[in-house]
Amino acid sequence: MSMERFDCHYCKNSLLGKKYILKEDTQYCTKCYENLFANCCEECSLPISCDYKDLSYKDRHWHEQCFKCAKCSRSLTEKPFAAKDDLLLCNECYSHEYSSKCYTCKKTIMPGSRKMEYKGNSWHETCFLCHRCRQPMGTKSFIPKDNSYFCVPCFEKQFAYQCCECKKAITTGGVTYHDKPWHRECFLCIGCKRQLAGQRFTSRDNFPYCLECFSNLYAKKCVSCTNPITSLAGAKYISFEERQWHSECFTCMQCSVSLVGRGFLTQRDDILCTDCGRDK
Repeated sequence: MSMERFDCHYCKNSLLGKKYILKEDTQYCTKCYENLFANCCEECSLPISCDYKDLSYKDRHWHEQCFKCAKCSRSLTEKPFAAKDDLLLCNECYSHEYSSKCYTCKKTIMPGSRKMEYKGNSWHETCFLCHRCRQPMGTKSFIPKDNSYFCVPCFEKQFAYQCCECKKAITTGGVTYHDKPWHRECFLCIGCKRQLAGQRFTSRDNFPYCLECFSNLYAKKCVSCTNPITSLAGAKYISFEERQWHSECFTCMQCSVSLVGRGFLTQRDDILCTDCGRDK
């Protein structure tokens, strides 16, 4: 009775009593496996045989003894490292060569540690402090002023104007009216409460009004159309015996000809051109 054969899948040599390697349920002698499947070491360019550990990083492979810092040649096995331009460096060498220095303490910011960056400068997270309260600002908002940095509450306490309407700090923009600061959204028409920032407005008794509200409340009314007459928007008007008309409304009651710059007659509350007045 013959013994069942157990051969290398590739070279067909018997594997009985020999070392072999299984790959996807298929057996190979060590020589064939290395020729077919072994990775080449990045450092020495030799195949990584079955007798050695295969260490890999981003689809690149090394013998364990070849996995070293490209600068100081110390082993990187089970140690933190960083990559730069396809070179692997231990943390110490990488930090010395490439890591940024903290703007405050001048020490190296180690790879993987949390840091803050602003306008080309870097800080350890624990070194980036508010100039006033000396607390780390972390990921919170901050405001730069005169080469210093402030958390928002400290900046508001020390520098910001207070809106005379809501009494809160004005951190951006704002409006000045009668030498007093306002948030743009707080500077409103006293009548209709619409925002006045960027709009034409006027005032009465030190209160701001949009043109529409001021006209409706205080402007003289045209005798003809009864709408307000305001010179704020550049409108021209005619005044006669304590009565006012828009220029375009100052017309003959009879024939509607414009009386601006012309003689006219009155008949009770009506105004007439001289022609229509004589006909009467």
